[in-house]
Amino acid sequence: MNDRIIRLKKGMLNARLVFLFLYTGFVSAAPLIINHASTDITKVPESAILQARNRLHIAYGHTSHGSQITEGMDGLIGFANGGGRGLSLPDDIFVWNEGGYDGALDLHDYAMDGDVGYYPEWVNETRSYLNNPAHADVNVIMWSWCGQVDDKYAAGTLESEYLTPMSQLENDYPGVTFVYMTGHVDHWDDANNKAANQVIRDFCTGHDKVLYDFADIESYDPDGTWFEFPNDNCDYYASEDGPKLGNWAREWQDSHTENTDWYECGSQHSEPLNANQKAYAAWWMFARLAGWETTDVTQHTGLPGECSLLANFPNPFNGNTTISYMLEEASPVTLSVCNILGERQDILFRGMQPAGSHTFQWHARNLSSGTYLIRLETDSRTENRRVLYIK
Repeated sequence: MNDRIIRLKKGMLNARLVFLFLYTGFVSAAPLIINHASTDITKVPESAILQARNRLHIAYGHTSHGSQITEGMDGLIGFANGGGRGLSLPDDIFVWNEGGYDGALDLHDYAMDGDVGYYPEWVNETRSYLNNPAHADVNVIMWSWCGQVDDKYAAGTLESEYLTPMSQLENDYPGVTFVYMTGHVDHWDDANNKAANQVIRDFCTGHDKVLYDFADIESYDPDGTWFEFPNDNCDYYASEDGPKLGNWAREWQDSHTENTDWYECGSQHSEPLNANQKAYAAWWMFARLAGWETTDVTQHTGLPGECSLLANFPNPFNGNTTISYMLEEASPVTLSVCNILGERQDILFRGMQPAGSHTFQWHARNLSSGTYLIRLETDSRTENRRVLYIK
């Protein structure tokens, strides 16, 4: 009799897990990367939005920076109702609330206290939340960063206090999709910030995770213009130590029509357009998690959209790292290593190469520890990728 009860309980648990996988519509067989290429809200079909509202039960933990997503989502409701961006959808299609009342998207905002910069509190908060029977239907967990991603990286604890605990939570709660995030950009700690966010990107792309690339979204304006040295308030600079050049969000807002091209909304520490873009990307992600299939977007790994120099792996690295790049057509290629000032330190390859994908193993034993640039030069363009070598 005891064996029968155990078998029944196991069967009920397995059935619940299968149900949850089907209910979210997302099984991690490949990475899902949500970034600036996921911000065209006009491409998300009505059926996918409604499917997300029907299937997802989301809990979101964050502090002020993370509220850019939900404040943008608040403003999107009225913007879409008014036909902004040329949208022609039923009224209140983007409505959301805690509990999913009246068919809204079920999103519990501030569901857990703090953000993922506070370890182990965020892990304990997640477990407490998910172990509460009142939250048995939750199938998506989101956590954002405040400003600690730089510090975690500098202290060498990004893996132990974020990536490893997230993976453990995924193992312990297999019916829940956990959304990873990069931290917001921080011009005042540029090198650590970029290195930390790239570690998260590489982990997610290498381990088939769901990533909401917060930093990537605020590094591009809606026209796809990339800003290499942005700050979280959308100011951008000439270089890591160079002068301020402008504010990409205010410039775009000033040259476009409010309530037609963009909308006013809350956006903690930043500009409304930043929160607009974050809201569009969030709904793109929700639609994908609920089962929407699309080929409209290329999985992006942190480089400008036209760039063909991909993320090296691992990064940071000790000894060897693999560099990958794509050539649209046959071209003479120079692949080199430069210091942070752009001064060439080594030439890895120089010669003619055919169109297609290429990889190169870089052995960095002759260089000292530090940040370097991988530079790819072809006839048509020059591209750089920042890497960190640690002996």
